[in-house]
Amino acid sequence: MSNEPVHILGAGLSGLAAAAYLANAGREVHVHEIRSDSGARFDGDFQGIENWTSGSDFFDEMREWGFNPDEFKSDAFDVIDLVHPDDEITQPRTSGVAFRVVERGTAEHCIDQGFKQMALNAGAEIHYDTRREPEDCQIVAAGPKESSAVAFGEIFHTSHPNHVTFQLNDKLAPGAYSYLIIIDGIGLICTCLWRQQKKTSRYLNETIAWYEQHYDLNRKPIKRVGGKGDFSLPDKYVHEGRYYVGEAGGLQDFMWGFGMRYAVTSGVLAARAVLGECDYESEVRKRLVPLVRASAINRFMMNRVGNRGFKMVANHWMRDQRRKGDGLAFMRWMYKPGLIRRMLWPMVRLGMLRRKQLADGRMVSRMPFRKALSRDSWEPSVRGEKIAEQWDLVRRGGGKTSFDKSDA
Repeated sequence: MSNEPVHILGAGLSGLAAAAYLANAGREVHVHEIRSDSGARFDGDFQGIENWTSGSDFFDEMREWGFNPDEFKSDAFDVIDLVHPDDEITQPRTSGVAFRVVERGTAEHCIDQGFKQMALNAGAEIHYDTRREPEDCQIVAAGPKESSAVAFGEIFHTSHPNHVTFQLNDKLAPGAYSYLIIIDGIGLICTCLWRQQKKTSRYLNETIAWYEQHYDLNRKPIKRVGGKGDFSLPDKYVHEGRYYVGEAGGLQDFMWGFGMRYAVTSGVLAARAVLGECDYESEVRKRLVPLVRASAINRFMMNRVGNRGFKMVANHWMRDQRRKGDGLAFMRWMYKPGLIRRMLWPMVRLGMLRRKQLADGRMVSRMPFRKALSRDSWEPSVRGEKIAEQWDLVRRGGGKTSFDKSDA
């Protein structure tokens, strides 16, 4: 094992997890980040860490790797509101932790800053506002370059207690879902678009209108946020001696967009490979690739159904909970490899993914941003237009957006 310094490209969760693990093992580590701080690509939006793709609690795994989840704020949930496309609301629940909500950004309590602090405490050096070429790094943890899907949300003050709602609705979120998260008086309403649209803010306005109609939010807008996801499966996860982790390695959920668990796990696996403790390619293919493929198969199926299909999914979810007594069992089943999924995979690869060579020479099977469908064309509601006017007043008064306003 070499004792030369380890250079990591990207100070996101996967890069910082690798840095902390390596530094705790006594290696000299340098992390290079083009942005001014970890979490700078986010703007205080909430995201979820799922707890169903493994038999163990993810925070227990983190502690085994030497990480301290108390370094950042998180809120655990064992129940959510599940909104069916016909507005029926049911409640999947579990006796354990279904998922945790964390905040992304540069504030001290955000998960990005928590991992930054763990890396620094371990002795890693982080170089912000620096550009370093991937070929000069052993671990590549850069963020997405293109878009397969986008999400738009509004952050607001609210008097509503802590809460999470997940909604399947092909009109408000074409091909996908919307959600409401409320943590300590701050709410986020977000809609995810898996088909390209014009004037995307209309989807967010209509989504906000729906949640205001069904929940007593007493909403006072603060800002609007946005982000993108690029979903692809590379042929190899080790390329020319470099380990590709997190989003750089295409290690995220095609179905729901979850990626933090995969990011941290792949960062640890890459660090262990540098230390000679495992073979990164084989470990990723054994632990993470089957989950990513299962999510791609699920996404393929969701792309081909509208609200009728979403209703079937929601009904099956609740029937499964009544039968098994645990709503988390359905989510585990959705990611369980099996004969049917193996049979579907060649169809999914040919029907949904497109082959592409990246600038660094890697070949990937990538999901392009799908085109809009005829059913995506509809007139805004009166309430949706009023919310648009309300946001325009807030924006003129200093409210900001973290995405390109020309797209809204």
